[in-house]
Amino acid sequence: MKRSKYTRPAWLGEQGEGGQGTADKPRLTTSAMIASLAGPDQRTAPAPFGHALAKLAEERPEIVGLTADLGKYTDLHIFAQKHPERFYQMGMAEQLLISAAAGMAREGFQPFATTYAVFAARRAYDFICMAIAEENLDVKIVCALPGLTTGYGPSHQATEDIAIFRGLPNMTILDPCDAHEIAQAVPAIADHKGPVYMRLLRGNVPLVLDEYGYTFELGKAKTIRDGNDVLIISTGLMTMRALEAADALRQDKIDVSVLHVPTIKPLDTETILREAGKGGRLVVVAENHTVVGGLGEAVAGLLLRSGTVPKAFRQVGLPDEFLDAGALPTLHDRYGISTNAMVRSIREWL
Repeated sequence: MKRSKYTRPAWLGEQGEGGQGTADKPRLTTSAMIASLAGPDQRTAPAPFGHALAKLAEERPEIVGLTADLGKYTDLHIFAQKHPERFYQMGMAEQLLISAAAGMAREGFQPFATTYAVFAARRAYDFICMAIAEENLDVKIVCALPGLTTGYGPSHQATEDIAIFRGLPNMTILDPCDAHEIAQAVPAIADHKGPVYMRLLRGNVPLVLDEYGYTFELGKAKTIRDGNDVLIISTGLMTMRALEAADALRQDKIDVSVLHVPTIKPLDTETILREAGKGGRLVVVAENHTVVGGLGEAVAGLLLRSGTVPKAFRQVGLPDEFLDAGALPTLHDRYGISTNAMVRSIREWL
């Protein structure tokens, strides 16, 4: 995978956006829709989902790609360029997108359907339920802008998508952390026969987990780093933030363990119970999702049912409210999911 040593900071916006500025004083802007989540000088990889799917399709002729007028913004345009005869542009019609994907799956194809997470969860839920999940069809629903990854406000912020799909039988749910994991998750979900909902980070996606020798396995949680004082159970981009918080807290002689949980359903109960059962540690669940109905409540319910009682249990997640529009760095700090906000919270809880 080609890697970039530098990516524009999110607050500078996308290339060619936000005015001219000068060489030494660029105009400070943000792209609320597709701003990169990578920090200054953080390694990134471009469009990992699109490249991984296009490569996989070279050896799997049954793979087809469908989108609801969002090929560029879900990185499916890369698949379309490589395999134009297997790409279907359904227009701004999410219910049609899902129905067509279901029909193709019945005919032996393996559809990868992309849209924004809010549109899949809110506009197309009944079609996903009745046409795909109930029939246990082999459709992969891959959705960009999960949680608070856009500044366009409640119409585009899918803060409750995991809660919605967790209650749907037969549905496997993934929230990958970075480009390294997305690239590995694509062939893994293709090997899995049945419906999958995968949250997608798109564009220039940070590279983090490759530095830890991480390998994705569907349904498995893995300890990225160990520590004796705090256990952070995290998913999605919050694993990146958890690792950054662990480095910052080390300066305070606070030893932090990070358990990455990319598969929300089915949950790796054995690994979570084993790690949470190690006595004396504060257990913190961190997710880019509302605190209602996501990984935090899934873990809390698991611990209660098993009789596992940690030293203390806390959640880092989005509040149960409609969030503001604005620049992502500001919003992440305001709603408690930035690295600095997580560090402040853990210090207070200890």
